[in-house]
Amino acid sequence: MGSGHMPIGRRERAKQDKRERIMTAARELFVEHGVGRVTTQQVARRADVAIGTLYLYASTKAELLIMVQNEKFAAAIDSGLAAANAVDKQGVLEPVIALIRPVVECVREHIENGRTYLHELVFGDPAEPYRQAGLALAGRLEDGVTGLLTRDEHIGAADAATLARVITAIIHISTTATVYLHLSDEAVLADIRDQIHATLAPHHRAA
Repeated sequence: MGSGHMPIGRRERAKQDKRERIMTAARELFVEHGVGRVTTQQVARRADVAIGTLYLYASTKAELLIMVQNEKFAAAIDSGLAAANAVDKQGVLEPVIALIRPVVECVREHIENGRTYLHELVFGDPAEPYRQAGLALAGRLEDGVTGLLTRDEHIGAADAATLARVITAIIHISTTATVYLHLSDEAVLADIRDQIHATLAPHHRAA
């Protein structure tokens, strides 16, 4: 018996091929030059598609960036969740740091691109499909932090969800604020760790 999956038609394969060429071209150009110095025309030229074809997949340069960064963000969250579950230490601080480390590294891999990506997710149109996907990933990260915090007997479920929002805000500010740009990833992570530790401390003092 067959697998039950319909074979992909020629037109669908062509669409997938064009989308992948556009994604690859955008990814390469953003890394080489930064989002601010790349145009949609450059992406279309490198992808070997007409500019009108590119706009069928992403209508703006911001959407192209979100397409590219969403893939990186998703992979970083996957790595972080795996790392957090592998931490063999008491308490929740170290697992939380293990979860967010790949995310911080992802956002700071190319500072301009990472800052622009987060800005677009926060301030762009939340109904736009690529932003919806990015916001869903942000929600997945927040849920991951919440799940780790609920392992702490001193933190209830409601507080864990609120604290997770605080922690993701800390990550956002620490990876995008101009004052942190000159710091290394390790220095930023150390500062984030101190902030999270201070955020969680009152729950343990009250216990």
